[in-house]
Amino acid sequence: QVQLVESGGGLVQAGGSLRLSCATSGRTFSRYAMGWLRQTPGKEREFVAELSWRGVNTYEAHYADSVKGRFTISRDNAKKTVYLQMNSLKPEDTAVYYCAAGLSGTGTTVREYDYWGQGTQVTVSS
Repeated sequence: QVQLVESGGGLVQAGGSLRLSCATSGRTFSRYAMGWLRQTPGKEREFVAELSWRGVNTYEAHYADSVKGRFTISRDNAKKTVYLQMNSLKPEDTAVYYCAAGLSGTGTTVREYDYWGQGTQVTVSS
């Protein structure tokens, strides 16, 4: 069983920054794909960023086009924590952000994730 707990959401003005954190449990955390996805009311959950496992201490980052150059995903395996640094935030980034773990080691789609956090609200005002 893997548990995920997000933190760091909040209200920020457009152009500002936030850093989301996701603390996890799980014995083989270092081999999971760890991703961030988001959802707004009435829309499907969408992929934001992920780190795919590519071997011992080797990961490959992928980003949605809408956040490339503004968001950065990172992980600290010793702390079993994954982060999402969000810069130059826009009102359209407003959503509930979910942290997710994929046991297959890769995940750029919602269905590839096996475990989910409860979500954290990010609101960007214009």
